[in-house]
Amino acid sequence: QVQLVESGGGLVQAGGSLRLSCAASGRTFSSYAMGWFRQAPGKERDFVAAISWSGGSTYYAISVKGRFTISRDNAKNTVNLQMNSLKPEDTAVYYCAAVSRTVVPVNPYEYDYWGQGTQVTVSS
Repeated sequence: QVQLVESGGGLVQAGGSLRLSCAASGRTFSSYAMGWFRQAPGKERDFVAAISWSGGSTYYAISVKGRFTISRDNAKNTVNLQMNSLKPEDTAVYYCAAVSRTVVPVNPYEYDYWGQGTQVTVSS
């Protein structure tokens, strides 16, 4: 069982930066692939970024590649999402998710554990 708590969301102007963090409970955090997803009002939950259990492999949605960076610290049971050059279309609730797999999925339905989400709002 893994419990996830996101933090770091807020209001930022276009072009600005935010850093989201996800704190995980559980002694087996290092065995979980981790993902970030986002959901805007009236839209489906979309893949943003994901990272393998070791941190050696990362994956990004085309819309955020080059602007967002996912990282993890297994000693601290945390996964982070550094978001730079933010755009109004990045506005959404951002969710952290975990799944115990070696292969990192990008489909949200393949993740077993979810945080409560944190709001990111980018003003133009």
